[in-house]
Amino acid sequence: MLTRLCLAADATPAADPMTRALADHADKPDVKEILFAILFSFALNALVAWTYKRTYRGTRYSQDYVHTLLILGTCVTLVILVVMGNMATAFGMFAAFSIIRFRRNVGQSRDIGFIFFAMGTGLAVGARQYALAAITVPLVCAIVFALSRANLFSSLKGSHLLRVRVGTDVDYDRVFVEPFARHLTHHALQAVETVQAGLMTELRYEVTLKDGASVGEFVRALQAANGNNRVLLTSVGDQSVIEAE
Repeated sequence: MLTRLCLAADATPAADPMTRALADHADKPDVKEILFAILFSFALNALVAWTYKRTYRGTRYSQDYVHTLLILGTCVTLVILVVMGNMATAFGMFAAFSIIRFRRNVGQSRDIGFIFFAMGTGLAVGARQYALAAITVPLVCAIVFALSRANLFSSLKGSHLLRVRVGTDVDYDRVFVEPFARHLTHHALQAVETVQAGLMTELRYEVTLKDGASVGEFVRALQAANGNNRVLLTSVGDQSVIEAE
């Protein structure tokens, strides 16, 4: 009889990985660990936010978005600490958050990446993977910072879009040769359109400025060549606009 009981006990299947994981984390964190987790998550997310601010190149920087990264990452840590080891609470929390709709027009695609970065940071700390968070978050921030400073994977296409108006009597194939050669490494005529009831011609170029070239000097050279008519220079990367009438 004893032998049969031992065999039956040995034949009992081992707990599945999910059950073992929940059992390992069933012990609830004490107050000191909760305070440490929240402050540690905030510090790491502050590093994420600082990296975003220092590597941002657009013209629509939002302090509100940076604060959102800090709040979101820290709140994810809080949520994970709440549901740790409690499947019922986890499903209830999921149902509660499913009715919330977050709507924000992001200025750049990288903004979405930083949202996931902040959430992943909060998730790692909330799961009590402190060493993992302490190593990976600064490492990823350093990689993002290095990519930004080195300007890796930049496009070889035009850096600016140029719209310039000339009189219909101006030979634009000849008049812009000198300023283009002095300030640009590449230019390509994209479109030609008559405006102002046919009195003016608007030219649209895709251009790439030389390294160290002055945008102001380039615009002034164009105005000198086209008789002080309208010049509109738009940056492809950050949508900044320089216009001269």
